[in-house]
Amino acid sequence: MARSLTPRDAHALINLIYKEATGMDASIQAVDTSTFVSVGEKILATGVENTLNAISIVIGRTFMAVRPYSSKFGLIEETDTALYKNRVRKISFYSRYALASGDWNTQLFTNLANDFDNGQNPDGNGDAQSTKSMWVQNQAIPLELNFAGQSVWQDSTTVYRDQLKVAFTDESTFNSFVAGILTEKGNDIELQRESFRRMTLLNQLGGAYALSTDYPTMAINLTTAYNAKFGTNYSSNDLRTTYLKSFLEFMVATVKQISRRMEYRTTSFHMPYTKTINGEEYNVLRHTPKDRQRFFLYSPLMIDAEAQVMPEIFGPDYLKMDNYELVDYWQNFNDPAKVVVTPAIPDPDTGVQTAADQVTIPYVVGCIFDRDALLVNNYLEDSLATPVEARKRYYNIWWTFCRNAINDFTENFVLLYMDDGETPPTPGLMSVTPNPFTITTDENGDGTITLTVENMPDNVDSFAFVNNLNGSLDVVSFDTDNSTIEAAISSAAESLTDISNIIVAYDEDDNIIGSCSVIVNIVVPEG
Repeated sequence: MARSLTPRDAHALINLIYKEATGMDASIQAVDTSTFVSVGEKILATGVENTLNAISIVIGRTFMAVRPYSSKFGLIEETDTALYKNRVRKISFYSRYALASGDWNTQLFTNLANDFDNGQNPDGNGDAQSTKSMWVQNQAIPLELNFAGQSVWQDSTTVYRDQLKVAFTDESTFNSFVAGILTEKGNDIELQRESFRRMTLLNQLGGAYALSTDYPTMAINLTTAYNAKFGTNYSSNDLRTTYLKSFLEFMVATVKQISRRMEYRTTSFHMPYTKTINGEEYNVLRHTPKDRQRFFLYSPLMIDAEAQVMPEIFGPDYLKMDNYELVDYWQNFNDPAKVVVTPAIPDPDTGVQTAADQVTIPYVVGCIFDRDALLVNNYLEDSLATPVEARKRYYNIWWTFCRNAINDFTENFVLLYMDDGETPPTPGLMSVTPNPFTITTDENGDGTITLTVENMPDNVDSFAFVNNLNGSLDVVSFDTDNSTIEAAISSAAESLTDISNIIVAYDEDDNIIGSCSVIVNIVVPEG
């Protein structure tokens, strides 16, 4: 990563060094060789150690500012340190339900009647006949997440006393001096930054895989999903060789579906941190517009796709993604598709970070995620020079760099992988129609609806709603021959609209084998 510096670069750098050394702009700005030497003399007059400190700060910032073409995982780098710090303490809000109308007489409440006041007007049994007054409090329900901690590392280089004096004689000598330091340490620092970004991504991949047991839309086994859709029993290797074109078409369709569905505000693709208050369940809903979506894709698979069967895969009719990066290897250069990691994940009940069991993913295809789910920030923390070593006449410059990372599992993130094993079980991509759907109840609040299921798993033993509306919403029966399920609501007290939910399919061992997001509406007739 050797850098080529011009005389103009030398002028800009020496002016910055003067400001660091003196705390003010130079009275003579370096614009040519004569003024360059004049400014250099002024800098050296402040003292050699002070000069080295100033040089080390400017060069240290140069390390952080330069992002060469070879830098990997740049999609998750947040270069604005102030913006990053604003995300270290993150407050989200739970989605709250609509409230019953108070300005009409409805099937739920009589609000307008003689002798009624603005309260609840209880009847003889003490049951409310009206809604509460306008003064009833409806507080926001916050969720605060703290991403604390910093990682620091150091690097150093040696500068000889005579080398420093000669450096300020002209631009070319100064450029050689600076380029020598940048070349010596630049590659190492860039690799350290890349490695930290790689570790941050690996934790997110492993975390999504570990959390998919409870949140199945966070990780999708494309092998299982393909076989479930087409009724086949192909291995992952079969799909990447003999049936590559068919698999790629399925994979592209899956990516497009996920990308579109991420734009809706739902409980899918993340930890919704479900919270129960006074018997009501609340969830953190997320949506990710297209311009906030990011993609990492496994390069060897994409190269095979372009070279062998689908040269048009990155065209507008297939994958047209502005914010994606190809990854040559995820963790180990000699086993490029595999990930083995023990991820740090939040406990769904307490929010405290905990270590999950070791995760082994044999073949990672890629991931789709919200920009805020995965962030890394690197910056110069400090820079100091040692006193001269009197006998050997050299100085050491020390840089202290700081780096931070965010893995936010409350933001949308989907892992795509391939695995022939059965543990952990991976859900297929089910879908139901109609969706959204509406259940209209009778006067007792009871009602049913028949839904058609696409890609219903063959070995399904039961279905359930993730949000069962306090036990009143359930799947009461299903028909695998006709791929239908019957959803039922019982004793519904009020109408509900646009309730985000997930239907989950289980096998006889209660493993999740399929899931899909739905929007539920409940209509309770008046009277």
